[in-house]
Amino acid sequence: MQRLIWKKHPFRLLFYLELILLGIALLAAFSPLPPFKHHASLRYVPDLLQPVALPSLGLRFRPIVVPIIAILGVLGLRFPIGSRLWQIVYTALGFGLSWLTVMVGGRGERVFSSLLLVVVIRACLMFPWSGRILVAIFAYLSFLLMLFMSFMDIRPLGIPLNRPFPRRLRILPDDVVQQFLLNLKLNSALLFGLVLIFVLLLVGTLLAEKQSRQELAQANQRLRRYALLIENQATLQERNRIAREIHDSVGHYLTAQSIQLENVAMWLHQDVEKADKHLQKARQLGKQALQNVRQSVATLRNHPLQGMSLKDAIAKLLQESQKTTEIAVESEISLHSSLSTEISTAIYRVVQEALTNISKHSQANLIRLYLREGSTHISLGLADNGQGFDPTENTTGFGLQGMRERVEALGGIFNLTSHPGEGCKIQIEIPVPIKN
Repeated sequence: MQRLIWKKHPFRLLFYLELILLGIALLAAFSPLPPFKHHASLRYVPDLLQPVALPSLGLRFRPIVVPIIAILGVLGLRFPIGSRLWQIVYTALGFGLSWLTVMVGGRGERVFSSLLLVVVIRACLMFPWSGRILVAIFAYLSFLLMLFMSFMDIRPLGIPLNRPFPRRLRILPDDVVQQFLLNLKLNSALLFGLVLIFVLLLVGTLLAEKQSRQELAQANQRLRRYALLIENQATLQERNRIAREIHDSVGHYLTAQSIQLENVAMWLHQDVEKADKHLQKARQLGKQALQNVRQSVATLRNHPLQGMSLKDAIAKLLQESQKTTEIAVESEISLHSSLSTEISTAIYRVVQEALTNISKHSQANLIRLYLREGSTHISLGLADNGQGFDPTENTTGFGLQGMRERVEALGGIFNLTSHPGEGCKIQIEIPVPIKN
């Protein structure tokens, strides 16, 4: 059993339209009839052209129309939701009040159409399209039934559903009057059908527009949440990038300085002149590291190659590494065109970090490096003959992680191969845009 919930009218404009239609029905129910000379109300029987005097029952029952229409109007303040059965009962009650209005007040053609439109509008706000069409069809059939009863002068409560036939037309032949009435009923039926279609399309458009606005509002909320997530993710990525930059630049100098200081300690008691030479290199590296720290923000924003080509920057980096670490370097650099800033920076940082790791951990005496430019990608290989390591056990190294992130951020492939006692080999491939 679904829970019955009542909600307010969702469209103020349609609620005002319903009130206008109810007002029109109320005015039509109490509109004065054309004056007749006869003291009794007259009705027209299709097969008899003579007026027949009947008691004026409509005048006695017409005040009841007011509370009936008022009840129908109050029902529009809230709608049942969550229970299809109560929605059907609610719609059936609207049809029942509409029929009761015309049966106790007459004026069916002038009153009934407005009341049925109110019921159809409310049904459109509760049911899907299939339910709306069924209610509209039932409303149209009800209107046709009312027209038939009016044409045949059927009076459920003894009150005529149509207005008295004008006296001046009673002088016309019977077949002419019947044809005139039939055409009038057909035109009324056609007009009401068109109005029903218009109401269905109008309310359907309003509902679709409201649903679109709700979906747009929900999409905006989701977009705001996504924007916050992206902002947080971008902040995290920027922090990682800054950490990589500091690690690759400052860490390189500090590692080299640490090696020089170890050389100083080793040669201090054996060869003072050689120890002093290593000490001078350590001082120079310390100054470079301090300068790098002071200019870290500018370094992050600017190109780390400082205007040099990638080939010259890597050659200089290898030369400085060989002087600092005294590890021999064999290199092959084959670049034929200028690369983008992103690719050049990534390759430079990878080589820089690899040299730092080799000098710190490998205990190697030879480094081999190649850098080749292909038609679709850049290939970099760097290997040493050091002690190697087990990559599965080295899961916390920030340097290796930074290299991998740099390469994969450009859509490249990063591959590291190493075994204890067999050195380490790094191979990367970075795609480059195809030049026209």
